[in-house]
Amino acid sequence: MISEKISESVVPAVEKSVTVGLPVEEAFRLFTSKIHTWWPLATHSIGEENAESCVMEEKEGGRFYEILKDGSQKEWGTVLVWEPPRRFITSWHPGRESSTAQELEVIFTAEGQGTRLDLSHRNWELLGADAEETRNNYVRGWKYVLGLYIEEAGA
Repeated sequence: MISEKISESVVPAVEKSVTVGLPVEEAFRLFTSKIHTWWPLATHSIGEENAESCVMEEKEGGRFYEILKDGSQKEWGTVLVWEPPRRFITSWHPGRESSTAQELEVIFTAEGQGTRLDLSHRNWELLGADAEETRNNYVRGWKYVLGLYIEEAGA
C-alpha cells in the first residue's frame, strides 16, 4: 500500500509589533473601545467616505462593525476571545461572508513605561486563490493603520 501525504499550502500570518507610551489598560482601551477615534474609515472600511464610525462590542460574541452615515451597519467580525487588558481575538471579514473570516489576535504587554502591542492576522487560506494577494495588501495596510494608532496614543 502506498500512502500519500497531501500538504496544504499555509499562508503565513501577518505579524506586527508596535510600542506605545501608554499603560497596558489605556493601550487596550484605545485599540478597542476608542477605535473610532483613530481608525482610518475613509480608506480602510467597507463604506469608505460614507463610514461614520466603528464599534467593537467588548465581550465574547460581541460584534465588530462600522456604522455608515445613513445609520446602516456593516460587519467586520465577531469577538471570539475577550481578556482585557491583555488580549482579544476577533474574526475578520469586512465586506465578505463570515465563512471566509481570518482571525485577528492582539496582545498587549507591559514594556518599560509603555505597552508593546503584538498583532497576528492569520488563516488566509480561507480566501482560496485570493489569499496571497489579500495578505500582501494587509501587510501594507496594518503598517499604516498601526501608525495611526501610535499617533493617537501619543496625542
